[in-house]
Amino acid sequence: MIIVYFFIGIFASVLGALPLGASNIAVINTTLKQDVKQAFKIAVAAGIAEVILSLYALHCNTVVQDFIDNNMWIQVAIVLLLLCIGAFLFFKKQKQKEHKRKYLVQSKYLTGFFLGILNPPVLIYWVVAIGFLNKTNFMLSLQSSLLVLFLFFTGIYLGKLLTLYLYSKFSLIIKNRVQNINHTVNKITGILLVVIATFQAVKLYAF
Repeated sequence: MIIVYFFIGIFASVLGALPLGASNIAVINTTLKQDVKQAFKIAVAAGIAEVILSLYALHCNTVVQDFIDNNMWIQVAIVLLLLCIGAFLFFKKQKQKEHKRKYLVQSKYLTGFFLGILNPPVLIYWVVAIGFLNKTNFMLSLQSSLLVLFLFFTGIYLGKLLTLYLYSKFSLIIKNRVQNINHTVNKITGILLVVIATFQAVKLYAF
């Protein structure tokens, strides 16, 4: 019965990682511009960040949710950040930056970690997800047994890693079939981010 926490962790992590986010975008762009190996480094570090966020959400479930809900500036900052990144990607011109390749390769782990950890929507997701689990028979807290916590967080890590890896492989398939895909992906990603930001802004205004 305890093993079910492992699969709950995987399912919850995959569900949270499926929507296009900063880590997903970084994995896609790195796969297209470099290779799967470099993108996998981002996924490895992003998985660690996911575990940290979920652990923090478990530690202070209701406090974090109330804080974000009661501080409008956090939600506004997220909207503005998405708009800026989206606009930047959409209007960005395609350039060759081979002289920076070595630096980019060396920083993939840090890139993945910071993109994963500096992600308030993911924290909110885990607050909600853990809150939902605690309303069912699958109670989770820091007082749970070490085996339960280990299985749950291992599932979270593997779920995040698997989802980002599949994003990487999917983008590689597209790369092999479409010419000059990098510039197109930047524009599509930019549009998606602007749409997400607009949707969030409407929600803030409406509620």
